[in-house]
Amino acid sequence: MQRRSFLKNTLFGTGALALATGTGATVNTFSQAKGQPFHLDYAPHDGMFATSGGKDFIDQIRYMYDLGFRSIEDNGMAGRSVEQQTKIGETLAKLGMRMGVFVVPKGGNGANTLAAKKKEHVDIFLEGCRKSVEVAKRCNAKWVTVVPGDFDKSLPLAIQTANVVEALRRGAEILEPHGIVMVLEPLSDTPDLFLRYSTQTYEICKAVNSPSCKILYDAYHLQKNEGNLIKNLEMCWDEIPYIQVGDNPGRKEPTTGEVNYKNVFKFLYEKGYKGIIGMEHGMSKQGKEGEERLVQAYREVDSFV
Repeated sequence: MQRRSFLKNTLFGTGALALATGTGATVNTFSQAKGQPFHLDYAPHDGMFATSGGKDFIDQIRYMYDLGFRSIEDNGMAGRSVEQQTKIGETLAKLGMRMGVFVVPKGGNGANTLAAKKKEHVDIFLEGCRKSVEVAKRCNAKWVTVVPGDFDKSLPLAIQTANVVEALRRGAEILEPHGIVMVLEPLSDTPDLFLRYSTQTYEICKAVNSPSCKILYDAYHLQKNEGNLIKNLEMCWDEIPYIQVGDNPGRKEPTTGEVNYKNVFKFLYEKGYKGIIGMEHGMSKQGKEGEERLVQAYREVDSFV
């Protein structure tokens, strides 16, 4: 009985020590990593660190840098004032950070679909491309998001696809001389959307045949629409310069849903991916606690090496 009690107590003590040591090691790893750049280039957006970094986006950018992030993205950049766009660009340049995607103004939506081949819709899209060139110059952006809009169910699918390709070629002609890349984003928001799958987007990019027309692979939307993330990334790899993430279900930070982002990021790292990974998702907790949880989650899934 004495031996059994000794073993029980010893094992309990050893287990507790191991647990404490393991937990301590994890905490120390996060603590030591704080402020160090991540293995991949994750890009937060405006508001993610408003509690700790301040409500001003410029202050948030500086705070993001201190946390180890080296890029941002801002879907609504085109809607900011010229002064704001310029100041953001200058701040990023000073910190050595990159600007991720912003959305082309009216670059395609339910009311402005490129699949219908309506002149007024195409003209709106092309004007958005022209405006995007000026915005990109101010904030040092290279990538702009385009969504071709909804299906036009009065037309055969092949005709709609040809219409989209034709419009995108015209957009690429505007962007290409400036080294700007429109990245087409397949979405899951509604089944009415024309662009929904990575392989469909790959086919369109090949048909447009321009360095200024590529794929924005948003793993949140594509997990919902098709799954098989790593395999589809592999198949479409040569047309993917930009990636966004969000866990599913819920569209919150990695580790809150079903996607094994540590494995996905490990795949990207081993493929030599040097692009931006946009953090286009919400947060599972609010305020300072949520911001700390967000950083911890990215440190966790970034620990693949």
